[in-house]
Amino acid sequence: MLVKEYRICMPLTTEEYRVGQLYTISKHSHQESEKGEGVEVVKNEPHEDPVHGPGQFTEKRVHLSSKLPSWARAVTPRIFYITEKAWNYYPYTITADSHSPQCSFLPKFSIYIETKYEDNCGDSENIFHSDKILGDHEVSFLDIAFDEIPERYYRSLEDPRFFSSAKTGRGPLREGWRQHTKPIMCSYKLVSVKFEVWGLQTRVEQFVHKVIRDILLIGHRQAFAWVDEWCGMTMEEVRRYEQETQEATNELIGLVAPAISVSEVGQPTATHSAPASAPSTPLSDEAPEFLAPPKTRPRKKSAPETLTLPALRERAGAE
Repeated sequence: MLVKEYRICMPLTTEEYRVGQLYTISKHSHQESEKGEGVEVVKNEPHEDPVHGPGQFTEKRVHLSSKLPSWARAVTPRIFYITEKAWNYYPYTITADSHSPQCSFLPKFSIYIETKYEDNCGDSENIFHSDKILGDHEVSFLDIAFDEIPERYYRSLEDPRFFSSAKTGRGPLREGWRQHTKPIMCSYKLVSVKFEVWGLQTRVEQFVHKVIRDILLIGHRQAFAWVDEWCGMTMEEVRRYEQETQEATNELIGLVAPAISVSEVGQPTATHSAPASAPSTPLSDEAPEFLAPPKTRPRKKSAPETLTLPALRERAGAE
């Protein structure tokens, strides 16, 4: 198992990001969905935890067939999905993705993400008490403005180096922004990736961490770049937006019976808990060297860049 901790700072407060995160996940999921593909919401309901109190439980099916990199499509069924479950007790959540051992194309593979949000610049040490439960692990600071993301996902309008918020006056972000920007908050994410296959474990786990790193950067960049869309929304308003967007997304995806059913992930124990995951993003098309297709094999063009998001908030405001 490979464990890494990612720290991603944002020019927001934790309370602001609570709304922004829900809005961004919903909008991004809709943009990346089409008939038979995308993020299908199975459950989204209140959940009470004896330790962390009231929160929200979500279960999603991430349909990935056409969005997998070419090397993965070659070894997976034409239609399959992974199940993502999240327990959100903001500012602390858990997200788990798991594959059943019966899935011969991804045996004994799991991802577990624990998240905490704090109003600081990422200087809280040992926030997960990892010396007691996990031992040493690598800590990486991700800079939403100056760390590179895959070129295919770059959008100039979502670049924090150039974006300026009309409503908040924040941005653009300059070199060293984390040291002098106020307000500032940090997402602390402890990510555990397990792939128990002898000879492949290290390389696959490292590759998955690279994909997760890109997903986190893209999701947090969008949350800031879309701040003028969600700034000022109450929790009730963003939950309503979330529900209507999820309904529209599920309708867009359509009912497609999966060929592979991924195993359920049991509710986490009290020693693990944290905030919801970053928006799911299509995986990078770059495979690790040991899984790369022959160089002579032509690559297919990617799917359309985005889908139009219905004006759900405007519709809600008119009611």
